[in-house]
Parts: sequence; structure tokens; C-alpha cells
Amino acid sequence: MEKYVPRLKSKYISEIIPTMMKNFGLKNVMAVPKLVKVCVNQGVGCVTEDKKYFDVIANELTNICGQKAVVRKSKKAISNFKIREGMNIGCMVTLRRDRMYEFLDRLINIVLPRVRDFNGISEKSFDKTGIYNLGIKEQIVFPEVNLDKVCKIVGMNISIVTNAKKTEMALALLKAMGFPFKK
Repeated sequence: MEKYVPRLKSKYISEIIPTMMKNFGLKNVMAVPKLVKVCVNQGVGCVTEDKKYFDVIANELTNICGQKAVVRKSKKAISNFKIREGMNIGCMVTLRRDRMYEFLDRLINIVLPRVRDFNGISEKSFDKTGIYNLGIKEQIVFPEVNLDKVCKIVGMNISIVTNAKKTEMALALLKAMGFPFKK
């Protein structure tokens, strides 16, 4: 019986690696940049007072990513934001391997086209180490979210970590995967 390979991963292995080797003049397959992990973070400081809202939002993130969300607690008290030490202030998920490729495939083909007034994502959101950061304002663009159970609309930050040495290589990798960048 054959093992299941995500569609985006098989595209990376069969199409993207040879293309990147040719375009950048790489001699070794291991020099081709690849995806390391995807981190999805949701800061929900606005609902810290009510624990049931926080549980609903953490369950939504678990459904979106297909992996249990880790609850993040505050490290110190900040009186201006009404935060005490040890309060739940966010949740996060780190995706690797096949789950990462499945999540990115859904993000590229289903979620981003559903974003209101979507014209593409910016090419300038890379940092110096090849990490791309993408912000989504509403979690309801994901089809896994049940609109009847949404208590509060919250945004999320998606960090796509690559092992690319240069920003140009990381950008070429994400473009080859099908990310809809602005023209």
C-alpha cells in the first residue's frame, strides 16, 4: 500500500526542486531551499476576561490547523492592558512535515481567495532569515470555522519558515508553490 503524500509536497519534489536548481545554478539537491515549519499564532487578549470565549477560539484554531493549539500565558502583569501574570493571552500551533504542506495547500487555494478585497500578498513581508509573515484579519475565511459558533472575530499571524539563505530564494520558493503575490 502506498503512503499518502500531500499534493504540495509532491509538487515540491517533482517540479520545484529541479526548477530551483536550474534557476539558481545549484549543484546539490540539499542546497535547494525548503519549508521548515509553519507557525500559526492567535493573540486573543480581547477575550481574556471570559474563559469560555477563549476555549471556543482555541478550538477553532485546533480545527483550522488539524493539530491541538497550545495556550500561551502572560509572563508578567501589565495593568494598562488589564493582564495579570499567568492569564491566557493567545494560542499557537507549529506545523511540520505533511500537516504543514496540507495547511499551506488549503491556505493558497481556498482561504486566500476568500479574503475580502484580496489583491495578492505582499513580497515585502520577508525578514532577513527567509521567514515570511502573513496576517489574516478574520478567522472566518477558513472553511473549518462554524459561523454559528463564532463568538468574536480575531485575526491570526502565519509565519512560514524556510531554510533559504537569501530572500530572493525564499520568494522564488513560495512563488513556485503558488502563493498569490501582488504583481
